[in-house]
Amino acid sequence: MLRIYYKKDKRLAKESDINLLRSIPVGDLVWVDLQNSTVEEKVTIETYFDIKYSSEEESSEIESSSRFNELDDELIINSNFLSLRNQDFDYCPVSIVLEKGILFTYRDDDLKTFGESVKKIKSNPGSFTNGYQILLTLLETGIEQDADIIEGLAKDIADLNKQLTLHRKRSDEEVLLKIASFQNYNILMRENIVDKQRLVSSLMKSNLFPENYMSVLRIMMKDIGSLIEHNKFAFERLEYLQDTFMGLINIEQNRIIKIFTVATVAFMPPTLIASIYGMNFKAMPELDWELGYLLAIILMVLSSVVTLVYFKKRNWL
Repeated sequence: MLRIYYKKDKRLAKESDINLLRSIPVGDLVWVDLQNSTVEEKVTIETYFDIKYSSEEESSEIESSSRFNELDDELIINSNFLSLRNQDFDYCPVSIVLEKGILFTYRDDDLKTFGESVKKIKSNPGSFTNGYQILLTLLETGIEQDADIIEGLAKDIADLNKQLTLHRKRSDEEVLLKIASFQNYNILMRENIVDKQRLVSSLMKSNLFPENYMSVLRIMMKDIGSLIEHNKFAFERLEYLQDTFMGLINIEQNRIIKIFTVATVAFMPPTLIASIYGMNFKAMPELDWELGYLLAIILMVLSSVVTLVYFKKRNWL
């Protein structure tokens, strides 16, 4: 899918037909966005504008030189955006080229960040006159999306904490898997936020990025710093929640072991009595006693009761 945004009558217009690309003056172009594009579309854009999109392997590299590269008149950027796939978050690499005020983006997924950015552009098309503004909008929207995800994650963690506090019936495995899932989301968010922080920092140091947009970048850095603090707090809360849950499991296990221990000790005196009267000696006075069996039963029951009463008085039960 191809989207071409260009200036027309002091507003921003959109075109999706690649055959009409040559009819649009290069000076009027603002943003060329490729999503799940064909090889023909990609090659046409690269050839016509003399640019080179990063490959999927290059977009996944973590070295600073692979994430941000500044040439004579071109910025080459590789950044990860969060994508929702099968009700789960995952990374979607985005290749970004910024050349002479024109923004070129290449991606595989239909990212929510891009969709929300397009809505902002449509709501005020006269305010977007170059690719720098589009890139800033993409970054701002991405930061807003990250903030929403962090808020949602914080709410889910609070709900899980409340469920544990109220002792709602949930299997231990279910709770542990839930905590592990939240930790994984938090790690993804941390990596995503740090990636944006590194990108914004690189743009602030760039000689090609206009000076009049630096104030916007500085505000972004403050917002990113705030997100990192919230993310750190979520990590600490998950660790606390995990420690609390493991403590509850230990208490439950200790309670079970205590019950078995008390039961074992309570049945030791009856077992001793039964063992004595189970001996096979000939000279045992109680063998010919008619009340011997009843006495043995009474002694066994009484010994268990006395043991349990003693444990109760010592608050061991």
